[in-house]
Parts: sequence; structure tokens; C-alpha cells
Amino acid sequence: MPGNRAVIYKGPGEVAVETIDYPGLELKDGPGVNPANVGRQIPHGAILKVVATNICGSDQHMVRGRTTAPSGLALGHEITGEVAEVGPDVEFIKVGDLVSVPFNIACGRCINCKEGKTGVCLNVNPDRPGSAYGYVDMGGWVGGQAEYALVPYADWSLLKIPDKDRAMEKIRDLAMLADIFPTGYHGAVTAGVGTGSTVYVAGAGPVGLAAATAAFLLGAAVVIVADLQKERLAQARSFGCETVDVSQGEPKDQIEQILGTPEVDCAIDAVGFEARGHGSDAGTERPATVLNTVMDVTRAGGAVGIPGLYVTGDPGASDDAAKTGSLSIRLGLGWAKSLAFTTGQCPVMKYNRQLMEAILHDRTQIAKNVNATVIPLDQAPQGYTDFDKGAARKYVLDPHGMIK
Repeated sequence: MPGNRAVIYKGPGEVAVETIDYPGLELKDGPGVNPANVGRQIPHGAILKVVATNICGSDQHMVRGRTTAPSGLALGHEITGEVAEVGPDVEFIKVGDLVSVPFNIACGRCINCKEGKTGVCLNVNPDRPGSAYGYVDMGGWVGGQAEYALVPYADWSLLKIPDKDRAMEKIRDLAMLADIFPTGYHGAVTAGVGTGSTVYVAGAGPVGLAAATAAFLLGAAVVIVADLQKERLAQARSFGCETVDVSQGEPKDQIEQILGTPEVDCAIDAVGFEARGHGSDAGTERPATVLNTVMDVTRAGGAVGIPGLYVTGDPGASDDAAKTGSLSIRLGLGWAKSLAFTTGQCPVMKYNRQLMEAILHDRTQIAKNVNATVIPLDQAPQGYTDFDKGAARKYVLDPHGMIK
């Protein structure tokens, strides 16, 4: 049986690559595993040899110490892999298949899964609806920033990628199907982006850039991306976005300079709870800033997509209310403008097959747009450090040296 090296959260600001157990078809006790999930049998699961696994901004929230994640947690929820073993209940997924793993863990059996709401499956996490690999309060499913990973409900969850040789030529793009491309697309769809739309995207990290890419794919006329980091704003401009540097002042004023009007048709919050202020306040954390801004800049009757992460527990928050996820948002403004809001995990399975086809048929260049950068598993700690400093890159870990 091979070893299994994985990226482990050690404590605030520290990750390390360590050897953990090779996965089996049972959920064992360990850091973050809910006691009700210990011993859970997974005959419907598959064990993957991980081909690509990405560092996500959501992982960074944990590594910064901004969640209640326990030390020893194996990280990673963006997984693309080759099937190495299947459980006795798996019918259709075969050993050798190249597959994309939705970051949502979903049973396919509960009412939410049957309605396509796979981000809030009722049967995989005893803590609350919804689950993900390698994430705090998500049931304790082991993370996929590793050489091998267990995926439950394989026939339901896994997206088989056709023509493995052709797919490996596009593996940097296909690696984005596990999370950020569907998540960005979900943000754009729920914001109502369509042909001729003007779109404001808060955040030029990978999800924001994926949302901008999705907006163009959906037919947007103008996509305006806002951020504090100049390198990230330059990356947004590299594929046709207009940009707003929020350190220079209020986005509304800069939007008016671009469009001739201070409002857009659609807005997407790709920042989440670690938002900072604008202008002279840009160095200070203001967790409600982006939510209030997207309401302010979206025209009456418009919609706001909120793929940015918000949490129920933030021990590093600057005020007591924010520590429990209570933010001072201007709901009255949103109500007065009749805005629609969509929050929560992206239901990846709603979009990943269509986006896979767009990639395979050269209709989008998501890896180029998010500046996908492949590094070995051993360099994961440095990747986390560089990403935390604002590097305009999407780090893709290559545990087995399979990405050319």
C-alpha cells in the first residue's frame, strides 16, 4: 500500500506536508471529524490518485486562524484525480477514469440533492447542512491536498472527463472545475449576468477572476473588477476587464468614470468576510464593506451573487458581533432597491459538465485568466505564504508530477 503525503494545518500561519493514512472505505476518527461520522462505511466511494489539487482562498481563511479549524486538519477541497480503487457499491465509475470532484460532498439521496441543491446536502455532515473536503465544521472528510483521496458517493459525485490524453493537455483548466470556475459562474448566474450586462466583481482573487471569466462567457458587455492589489488588478485587465482600485476611493465614483453612470446591472461579491475598507480606510478590516458596496452600486431591480465566504464563527474578527457572523449590512438599502441576493456554497454539479465542455472545446481559458501556476506538493507551504501576500496566481499542486 502506498504512502499518502498531505498538506496539514498546524496552527495560525503554518502548514506542513506530512504523511497521513492511505484512505480506506471508512471514515476514521481524526482532527475535525464529527463523532457521529466516525466509523461511517463508504462502500459507494472511490479512492483517487490525485492529479491536481488547488490552494483556495477558503483554505487561507483557516490557515490565517480566522476559523475554528483544529490543528492537524488535512486541507484541500479542489481535487482532480485518477480512480485507483472503487467500493463494492460503485457501478459506473471505473478504475483509471480521470475525474473532477465537486468540492461539495453530497449524497444524491436527500431532498436537497434531488432538487439540485448539492451545497446543502442533509446526509453528509452531522453539524449542519452541506459539507466539503478538508474544511472546518464540515463533518471531518479528509482533505484532498494529498497524494490520494477518498470520495464518497462516487457514481453520483464524480464528473468523468472524456479522452484522458486530450484532457491532460488541458489539465490546468480542468482543475478549476472542482470549485472556482463553477463558483465564479454561480456568482455570475445568480447576479443575472446576460448578454450586454454591465457587471461589478468585488475581488480579483481567483474566484473573482473566475467570476469575471464567467461573466464574459455569459455575454457581459463590461466587466469591472475591484481590488486593493495592483498585481491582481493587472491580471484582470489581461483578459479584458476594466478595473477599480478601491484603495483610491469609493468604487461608485470609479464605476461612473468607466460607464458614465455610477451603477451596474449586476454585482458579485467574491471577497467575503475578510473585506477591507475603501480609500483611506483600505488598511482596516471592514467585514460588511463589500456587501454594502454591491448593494450601493447595483441598479434597482438588479441582483447580487455572493460566492464570497461568510462564516458563523470568526475568532479573529475585530468586533464581538463579527465573531459570530453578525455584520452591519444595509439591508434597508437592498430592500428599497428590490435587489435579489443569492448566498451559500455553489452547487458545483449544476454547472461543472457544461463548463468542462466549454474548456474542452476552447470556449474559455480559465487557467490563463486566473494565472494557474503548478507547483509540487512539497512547495505547498510556500504557495500558501505567497498566496497570502496577494500573489496574482492560482496555485495548483501536482502531487505525482503528472502535469506537463
